Amino acid sequence: MSQILSEDDDAGKVLIAGEDATGRLDAWLAHALAGGLSRSRVKTLIENGEVIVNGVPAKAPHQKVQPQDRIEVRIPDAQDPEPKGEDIPLDVLYEDDDLIVLVKPAGLVVHPAAGNWTGTLVNALIHHCGASLSGIGGVKRPGIVHRLDKETSGVMVVAKNDLAHAGLAAQFADHGRTMKLERAYQAIVWGLPRPQKGTVNAPLGRSGDRVKRAVVSADADDARHAVTHYEVIERFHERPDATAVAARIICRLETGRTHQIRVHMAHIGHPLIGDPEYGAAFRTKVNLLPDAARKVVGRYRRQALHAYLLQIEHPRSGEVMRFESDLPADLVELVDALRI
Repeated sequence: MSQILSEDDDAGKVLIAGEDATGRLDAWLAHALAGGLSRSRVKTLIENGEVIVNGVPAKAPHQKVQPQDRIEVRIPDAQDPEPKGEDIPLDVLYEDDDLIVLVKPAGLVVHPAAGNWTGTLVNALIHHCGASLSGIGGVKRPGIVHRLDKETSGVMVVAKNDLAHAGLAAQFADHGRTMKLERAYQAIVWGLPRPQKGTVNAPLGRSGDRVKRAVVSADADDARHAVTHYEVIERFHERPDATAVAARIICRLETGRTHQIRVHMAHIGHPLIGDPEYGAAFRTKVNLLPDAARKVVGRYRRQALHAYLLQIEHPRSGEVMRFESDLPADLVELVDALRI
């Protein structure tokens, strides 16, 4: 049995698991709160960090409940489920009746979510495209078939109708194995990867919260197959021992997992410059640079990652379309500083 210690319509509920408590956290909570929250709603709350077990945010819906666990369920205020159009400038590379290809700047969130209900790419697209956006992606993600992290810049494609959405979604699900989809990124990393052309094949899973990822064992409950191919294209401040302070690389994705490039490069000891989540321990590397370079690199505060190439098959005509984007100004400044 479960005992509800306190209940508040604003703060949520606090429960203590009984001596016979067992099973998945989402199923247990849905049963304990019968008539209050559905299992799908409980799952969303867990993934959003709103369920606290013994003072620590729950790791995943499948986390096991233990006897005497103290479980707090925080229920956030309801939000407007339908994003509104906002006049946010878009850098459009191509547009027709089926799709729009654009360059997302760093700092722009792709779709509304907790903490970012306005000012997103979706808000800009609704204003730009009007009612033509595909609805397959859901109310909060109309037309979105892939995404980039908030602080990652680069080329994206968005569907403008259901036919385009289905065709593009199939290409991204295929990851270029049998179709013409191709994605490539430029990144600036600490150190010089060895070998200078290689592959990182390491499964990814959650790392203690709903956003951060880590390399995990292949038999972990949430392990997701992840493969990144990389190649060094420029070395900065090479040393006599054939190492370097930093390098510019191209990464090509064989899979598309959250934070994949960032986690994989950190995993092999070469995190992205400026990455606040996976590269913070390498910030002192800036001291290896000349003074002029140190000032620019030291103040760089976003992951040095740009999705510079996207190739797709047009979902209606079948035409292979290839789009490229130059490095944005902040990354150009970073590269120039490292060349000093």
